[in-house]
Amino acid sequence: MTELLADDEAGVARAAALLLAGELVAFGTETVFGLGADATDPRAVAAVFEAKGRPHFNPLICHYPDATAAFADVEVSDVARRLAAAFWPGPLTLVLPRRITCPVALLAGAGLETLAVRVPAHATALALLRAVGRPVAAPSANRSGQVSPTTAAHVLDGLGGRIAAVLDSGPCPVGVESTVLDLAGERPCLLRPGGVALEDLSAILGVIDRGGAPGGSPRGPGMLESHYAPTLPLRLDAHAARPGEALLAFGPAPPGAILSLSPSGDLGEAAANLFAMLRALDRPDFTAIAVMPVPEHGLGLAINDRLRRAAAGLAGGSPPG
Repeated sequence: MTELLADDEAGVARAAALLLAGELVAFGTETVFGLGADATDPRAVAAVFEAKGRPHFNPLICHYPDATAAFADVEVSDVARRLAAAFWPGPLTLVLPRRITCPVALLAGAGLETLAVRVPAHATALALLRAVGRPVAAPSANRSGQVSPTTAAHVLDGLGGRIAAVLDSGPCPVGVESTVLDLAGERPCLLRPGGVALEDLSAILGVIDRGGAPGGSPRGPGMLESHYAPTLPLRLDAHAARPGEALLAFGPAPPGAILSLSPSGDLGEAAANLFAMLRALDRPDFTAIAVMPVPEHGLGLAINDRLRRAAAGLAGGSPPG
């Protein structure tokens, strides 16, 4: 049985004790629920891959209570310090070279010489990380490739009975995963758009390279071509529903739309609703999910990234329209 832990001091203490004992515990962050394991325990890290059915070449993000703790495990540049000062705690993951003294299990970084690190902006997550006192490896708390969880119920729906506990801190306010920025090369490279907008990063860094092209092993988390997928096919850039489809709108819902990511066209609201609404429409009474266009700026970059990956390789990855 998977324990459901309350968002209080006792729940945090129990979750920390389970993690330190090598168990898996899901916990909420500002982005999505993460599936936590003691990142210094190779068996616990291996159990994350097993519980999720996640490919071992796909790196995990390690979570820390503050920048000082995170930067103790990686080689830090001036750029990394500037970004941490601007966006941590927050939905930004930095990929940096591992220190020789880094205690994180090599499996957590998929055997790479880099490590993905972040400090979440979530009070319960930070309390848990402080209580554990070790880096916590935590990919999204769902079966690999499926829709990411933004509530404890979503976690239990996919991983109930496969993990020790879920620390229930309520719905995740951002609703899409963190932005992943690779700082291990000569120039900063965006590997995955997410909760920190590219425009905000560019204001500090200037021009940022774009990574994540299909083929080869991922350089960071969330880069698999097919990812975040419901069981129904997804049709993107739709303007109306075809027979049998559920229409997911953006902005004022046209006739036939079942749900709207944001009736007012707010990208923050749309990001927060994305995964929950995909789950709500992933029902056998529909044949597919049609999604209306979402602007390609701000959080829209992350929303469209998730939608394209969700549609990749599925029967519903059909032409737009």
